[in-house]
Amino acid sequence: MSDVYSLYLHIPFCRHRCAYCDFNTYSGQESLIPAYVKALCAEIRYVGQTAPYRLPVHTIYFGGGTPSLLPADAIALILKACHEAFDVIPEVEISLEANPGSITFEWLKAVRRLGINRLSLGMQSAHPDDLRLLERQHDFFDVSQAVRWARRAGFDNLNLDLIYGIPHQSLSRWQETLERALGLHPEHLSLYALTIEHTTPFHHWVARGLIPSPDDDLAAEMYEWADERLSQAGFVQYEISNWAQPRGGDLLMCRHNLQYWLNAPYLGLGAGAHGFANHTRTANVRGIKAYIDRLAQLTERPFPLTPATEQAQTIDLLTEMQETMLMGLRLTREGVSQQRFYERFHQAMEEVFGSTISYLVNLGLLEWREERLCLTRRGRLLGNRVFIEFVGETRPR
Repeated sequence: MSDVYSLYLHIPFCRHRCAYCDFNTYSGQESLIPAYVKALCAEIRYVGQTAPYRLPVHTIYFGGGTPSLLPADAIALILKACHEAFDVIPEVEISLEANPGSITFEWLKAVRRLGINRLSLGMQSAHPDDLRLLERQHDFFDVSQAVRWARRAGFDNLNLDLIYGIPHQSLSRWQETLERALGLHPEHLSLYALTIEHTTPFHHWVARGLIPSPDDDLAAEMYEWADERLSQAGFVQYEISNWAQPRGGDLLMCRHNLQYWLNAPYLGLGAGAHGFANHTRTANVRGIKAYIDRLAQLTERPFPLTPATEQAQTIDLLTEMQETMLMGLRLTREGVSQQRFYERFHQAMEEVFGSTISYLVNLGLLEWREERLCLTRRGRLLGNRVFIEFVGETRPR
């Protein structure tokens, strides 16, 4: 059976670029939205036409930026292009990221009718001081109102994004944020430790001593408390930063993100989007105007490249094995399956990484659960320490 694909569609528009964000986003360019949507539809159709066969697609993800800035008719055009270019399965998961302060009830009803069936709201915090420091353009009332509207519009698969380890954020303030998020009864929660990226105002503020650097010990305490509290609330952790509620015997995991963690093929389309297909990693040109101009030319490129592709790298077998290990180990319940690894690479996991695995097991960072290699509880807190052992060498340890 052919691999199923995922589509990542990048929407790079924002009303305001937040102080901690290093994503490919731009404010003040909303006038380019119609031309951008036209270019994105052209890229979708292009890669569909150059693919070796009509690709089956099981997840579509609108990321950003702020995808909720798109009018519903623009989203309809993009989804129409996806259905024309690919074999979109009937049970497709279609996720859309939204900022709580940039949506209306009418818009939510419209996009739900279009087939968007998973909504991810960037709540980040419930505390006004945290939101002010992050330069978020909403408050907790906006979040709770967005959730009410989403439910009335028919959304029954809702994620909230939260950030912990924010400068000046105490453990009790983080606990209050998580409790208020739980009070909104989401099906899914994504919890991210704040990282200071070099290109952001946060990095400049830390360098000048205007805000303190994140406290790693406090962040670890926040993470461990959240894990316990979410377990009490009926959530199941399935990835280092993600928890889901069960429904009908299944977990409401984000199927799109599972595609990344399984190192499975996905097409990244839009300005600055990254993809992985046909053993090739791709990265598109970042600028909105440059992206639009490139898609107006439609120069011939082999699959999975498109006219917008700025970088392409062929991934060799060992690198793909290494990336499969470090991505798969993020899955806290599933880990990396020996059987799946062998079926994919025709080599046993221990044949390739045996000494590295033994080393990390002896450190108490990895453990075997039947036929699966998984992070231990301690390993989840030291994930980067584990992952680095699987990359960067010509041969594994």
